[in-house]
Amino acid sequence: MKSLSYPANIIRQYAFVKSPPRGTSYFHSRIRVVFYTESPIAVFNGCPDNSTMKLALVVQMPLKLSFAVIPLLALSMPLVAQQENATAETQASATSYADAVSEQQDTSSTATNVRLKDVFESPSTDAVLPQIEPVETDFLGEESSAFRDTTQWDNIDFLLSPEDILRHPNSPRRLLGKEIPPATSSRLIWKPSRTFSGMAVDTPVLVVNGASDGPTLCLTAAIHGDELNGIEMIRRIMYELDPHKLHGMVIGVPIVNLLGFSRNSRYLPDRRDLNRYFPGNPTGSVASRIAHAFFNDVVKQCELMVDIHTGSFYRTNMPQLRADMDNPRVADFVELFGDIPVLNSRGSKRTLRAAAVRAGIPTVTLEAGEPMRMQRDMVDVGVKTIHTLMAKSGMYSKLGLWVKPKPAFYDSAWVRVNSSGILFSRMALGDDVDEGDVLGAVNNPVSNEQVDILSPYKGRILGMALDQFVMPGFAVYHIGIHAAKGAQVPVEGDENGDLDSDHGADPEDMGDSEDPDGPAAALMEEEVFED
Repeated sequence: MKSLSYPANIIRQYAFVKSPPRGTSYFHSRIRVVFYTESPIAVFNGCPDNSTMKLALVVQMPLKLSFAVIPLLALSMPLVAQQENATAETQASATSYADAVSEQQDTSSTATNVRLKDVFESPSTDAVLPQIEPVETDFLGEESSAFRDTTQWDNIDFLLSPEDILRHPNSPRRLLGKEIPPATSSRLIWKPSRTFSGMAVDTPVLVVNGASDGPTLCLTAAIHGDELNGIEMIRRIMYELDPHKLHGMVIGVPIVNLLGFSRNSRYLPDRRDLNRYFPGNPTGSVASRIAHAFFNDVVKQCELMVDIHTGSFYRTNMPQLRADMDNPRVADFVELFGDIPVLNSRGSKRTLRAAAVRAGIPTVTLEAGEPMRMQRDMVDVGVKTIHTLMAKSGMYSKLGLWVKPKPAFYDSAWVRVNSSGILFSRMALGDDVDEGDVLGAVNNPVSNEQVDILSPYKGRILGMALDQFVMPGFAVYHIGIHAAKGAQVPVEGDENGDLDSDHGADPEDMGDSEDPDGPAAALMEEEVFED
């Protein structure tokens, strides 16, 4: 065997890029290169005469490898450049899309101006508008204030003179995460949450923001899903408003309890009465959570409110107002309505009206008609009443009044039957009665016995039961007794909002606690029919 020594730089250049550790051997074909401490030694086995040729092989092998790699590199360079271009285009596209989304979001924060009279397709149930985050501490504080009557009232000037109104142009107002520009009409959507026990539904909210400044008036109906008259009242009022002639903003919610309305039911699907859970609780029952969301998202944006109802449980009411006349601001608000009976009633503390008044929002209940029916005559009176309110307050200049009628104030009492059978009424809604007049009769279909129902008071029939089968103790006639403003006796409620007198609101909605004071010493125990 013959060993040849070559400079270390030659061996490293053509044989290996990096020297392995000492004593490591590598075999390439018949060439063996051994690395020692001082310098590498190339050893050729079996070829003593061709040492130069073997060394040439060592030099040629890396060159051939280079010739094979160079074309591959040449081919790969266009691909790399193409990939870099594609990456740059993707980044540019993403940036452009982000800018477009941002611009779209900025645009969508302003409500679209629409003509409310135009027919439109119902919005998708997938669209969810932002809502006010529920804060449990606010609820607890409001509850404590409600039961202790410690709410501090801020002054709200809702009676505007034409001179004051014309001096102040309106400004954009926000509702349900949308900005409502002046002199526009909009349709918004409210729902309690993105996924509300699988029952989330889109509740339409109609908004007209006037060209001139003024108060925010809210109109709500169908908190009980079987009460139809208020729905049509709000539709007529909102669709006829001209935003260029309106001073302030009007918010109309025709169907608050859309879950009950879709089932033709007074109640929510869990059989709870939504109007017994205000202002609500964000961690309570379904009814309490819906009430809390609606109260915070919509009601707290109002400065004045009219909550529209009908009679309940097969009873009907002539158009009338229920209001807490002991509250000075509510009493002033009532003066803006027309010639309509007014009953002094604080109502159950869990109703929307009572909760709104505690929150500093002058609110009344407008009762008109009976449930489960659309009564055009009742709707006409209700629309006229609210038009009178808007005209006398200076909100809508188109509704000027030559004569400004004033409401009539009443105490009231319910007349009950003392026998069972079929009720046949002889008096009609709104009739004036004297003490001792026959209001109707109860006929026993088995014995053919007939028992007359006599009026114990002189007054006016404000509400009555429809002809039906009745049991002893059933409240059938609601008699209004004229009283001067300020002399009305209010209806009190216990801590649960329950009453057991025959005064004021619907008897089926009240509890069994006694009200020894009553409207007057001569009147019977009273039970309140609250909407």
